[in-house]
Amino acid sequence: MTNPYQAYQQSMVGTVSQEQLVLMLYNGALRFLKQAQKGIMQHNIEQTHINLIKAQNILSELMMNLDMSQGEIAANLYNLYDYMHRRLLDANIKKDMAPLEEVAGMLSELRDTWKTACRLK
Repeated sequence: MTNPYQAYQQSMVGTVSQEQLVLMLYNGALRFLKQAQKGIMQHNIEQTHINLIKAQNILSELMMNLDMSQGEIAANLYNLYDYMHRRLLDANIKKDMAPLEEVAGMLSELRDTWKTACRLK
C-alpha cells in the first residue's frame, strides 16, 4: 500500500518541468547532506550513511539524465557530479565532515545558478 505522502510526491514529480525537477533534486541532495552532517556531529553512523547514500543517488540520477549531445557543458557537469559523488563516498567511509561541506558548497552554488537560469528562461 502506497503512503499518501509518497503518492503525492510522485504525482508532483510527474507534473513539474524538467527545470523544476533538477531544482528539486539539488534541494533534496542538500537536505540529505544536512542530515548527514547532523549524523556525523551526533556520531550516528547509520543516519550519516543513509543520508550520504541518498545524496549520492541524487548525483547519480543527475549524471544519468544529462544530455551528453549538448557538448562541453554536459561533459563538465558530468565530471563535476562524478567528483562530488566520489567525495561523498570518501566522506561516508571516513565519516569526515570536510568533503561533505565541500560538496554542500558546490551543490548550493549549482542550485543557486540553476534557480537564476530558470527565472531568466
